[in-house]
Amino acid sequence: MKFDKRTGMYLPAQARLQNKGYGEAGASWRRRAVKGFNAPSGSPQEDIDFHNFTLRQRSRMLYMAAPLATSAVKTNRTSVVGVGLRLKSRIDREILGLSPEQAESWQKKTEQEFGLWADNKRACDATGMNNFYGMQQLALVSWLLSGDCIGLIKQREATRMLPYSLRVHLVESDRVATPAECGNGMSVAYTTGKNPDNGNTIYDGVEVDADGMVVAYHIRSTYPFELGAQKTEWSRVLAYQERTGLPNVVHIMDTERPDQYRGVSYLAQVIEPLLQLRRYTESELMAAVIESFFTAFIKSESDTDKLPFNQTREERDDRENEYSMGPGEINVMRPGEDVVFADPKHPNGGFDKFSVAVSTYIGAALEVPSDLLLKKFDASYSASRAALLEAWNAFKMRREWLADDFCRPVYEVWMSEAVARGRIYAPGFFTNPAIRAAYLGSEWLGPSQGQLDPVKEITAEILACREGFSTHEQSTIRLNGGKWDSNVEQLQRENEKLNGGSPDTHQDNGEKFKIWY
Repeated sequence: MKFDKRTGMYLPAQARLQNKGYGEAGASWRRRAVKGFNAPSGSPQEDIDFHNFTLRQRSRMLYMAAPLATSAVKTNRTSVVGVGLRLKSRIDREILGLSPEQAESWQKKTEQEFGLWADNKRACDATGMNNFYGMQQLALVSWLLSGDCIGLIKQREATRMLPYSLRVHLVESDRVATPAECGNGMSVAYTTGKNPDNGNTIYDGVEVDADGMVVAYHIRSTYPFELGAQKTEWSRVLAYQERTGLPNVVHIMDTERPDQYRGVSYLAQVIEPLLQLRRYTESELMAAVIESFFTAFIKSESDTDKLPFNQTREERDDRENEYSMGPGEINVMRPGEDVVFADPKHPNGGFDKFSVAVSTYIGAALEVPSDLLLKKFDASYSASRAALLEAWNAFKMRREWLADDFCRPVYEVWMSEAVARGRIYAPGFFTNPAIRAAYLGSEWLGPSQGQLDPVKEITAEILACREGFSTHEQSTIRLNGGKWDSNVEQLQRENEKLNGGSPDTHQDNGEKFKIWY
């Protein structure tokens, strides 16, 4: 047996390794292009968890100091959540045996009741800082920067003005970690441990059983290395309530590998180009600032130590002539002295083209076109629309993930309390899982995509509704995020005011206008 350096394996002395298939392509160890390409990779915990501490710190710093990183995160926040994902109840009336009118009435009442909790920051946020829609924004930004965000389900005593006990406490990912007594030695790099009480494995604060199912989360009371912090205390929070099965923890993250239990920062793949672009931008900016100084150098045959610029204030006061630059300034120079002005040859004419090119690569990795990253829209209508559609594919995907990981689990806990308190009438909710699922059907509507050419896009929606490819409600949401039912009711009231009754036409100055509703 002998050790083969190319493969890292011990092979029989007479064995001759032959490249086949991918061995002659990307897996080759003898082709010149990839011969030195050593690409070690391990488990999700080795590749992700062990490096998450560094990734989080760098991503947050770039968000605070690199404008392009700030734009990437805030563009997602504005497009995915905006002013908040609003509940639209979508119950399955056929399973529940309700008529269309009964279903519409139940849905409307439920949405109003949910708003009683969601609109009040004291009613929904355990810290009392944000309403439910502000918490959505906070959860998304934390998810993008830190890789994931944890929401703890808590209970407070209900009052007459705050009839629900449900509160949600958002916890940043740094506080979810493996306790020291579980075998990680308080290292921010090695994050895997064991629960000594039951033998479960803990992956960076997420405890899983022998089958790989998440059973609990370990939350620390302080941030790692927090200055002036009190003694760190740990809390083990079960992932689900033992009696009801409702979630105790909502974990917002995007998984990219099987057996992955912690998320990766949205900026992880572009940290290096973002940092280099920031350095390059700062260098060019400093060069332009220096050029604006219009620096002058005085040439003299006399001793430079005797020139006024190298003397103290007391020494300069004794001289007849002092050199200075200013509006209308006249300086009398001595014989043999001359003035030379610096010419730094800036700004760099290729700066804009280069920065846009790098931004394009960064945007491709982040699924945000450079037009949106830079907020620079100078392409044709077709190109701009294609870029916007491509970006919105990613925005809508993240919106659905946020709804699945955060909004719907919280809505389920809220609904359970509302039914238990008798504020929502839902027979069979606690006894039949099919009926429970039928009552919990929901959509979470966010900001619309926006319109580059309103005439073309509204015309397309009219045709889609006419041919049955879309409903009026779906088209209204896509166009402006509004509510079609509310629009119809408002138009009916406006028509009655215009006509003094219910006709659908209005006569004004001899012209007849059609009022559509």
